[in-house]
Amino acid sequence: MIIFFLTVAAAVAALAGGYTAIHSRKYLHVALAITSGLVLGLVAFDLLPEIFEGVENQKLDPVWPMVMFAVGFLVFHVVEKLILVHGETESEYGPHHHPKLGIIRAVALAGHSFLDGLSIGVSFQVSSAVGYAVALAVVGHRFADGFDTANFMLLNRNKLHHIQQLLAFVIVMPVLGGLASLVISFSEAALVVYLGFFAGILMYISAGNILPQAHTKSAPYKMISLTVFGAAFMFVVTRFV
Repeated sequence: MIIFFLTVAAAVAALAGGYTAIHSRKYLHVALAITSGLVLGLVAFDLLPEIFEGVENQKLDPVWPMVMFAVGFLVFHVVEKLILVHGETESEYGPHHHPKLGIIRAVALAGHSFLDGLSIGVSFQVSSAVGYAVALAVVGHRFADGFDTANFMLLNRNKLHHIQQLLAFVIVMPVLGGLASLVISFSEAALVVYLGFFAGILMYISAGNILPQAHTKSAPYKMISLTVFGAAFMFVVTRFV
């Protein structure tokens, strides 16, 4: 029962993040600058430490999660190029918006959200202390996940009702992951490798997609400051909260 309540808390946190993003569309570039920092912080201060810890615990060769990191980065880059450059010359490829990218982003995050819930459930199989610690970390970054997903879909001009539908899908996945942990289990080694893949996707989205769009407006120093703030905020959340 506690797993269900904790995964619901994670879902509510993501809902709050998505709601905040949807109702701040007039300040989308400001939100994107913050989001880029949040995603960078999520990768640097949450996902990569989890990967390193998993590598140590499972005695894995660290090259494999890093290979998947590169694969995730390149896969999203290739998908983006195939979608957006098809029929265009390379010189015409500049600042861009495409609804399919928003959908791909949401689906990718849904998979991660499922594993968030699964991680909560599996951690309780180790001990209650570990379970609560993992749950706290998951709930702490779910707000950023919901905020980031909605902002990325707004950036790529997805319709509002599509954003709401896919955000609902992302929000419910931690609950399903938590329930799945009651009947199935995956090796920590497999989760570590997956986290490398997902971290690569997020790194591309942050540096190659969101950040350039955030700086298409004026006030570059303000945008830079907001990006730094987003990364610093995620550091505080993952290290101290």
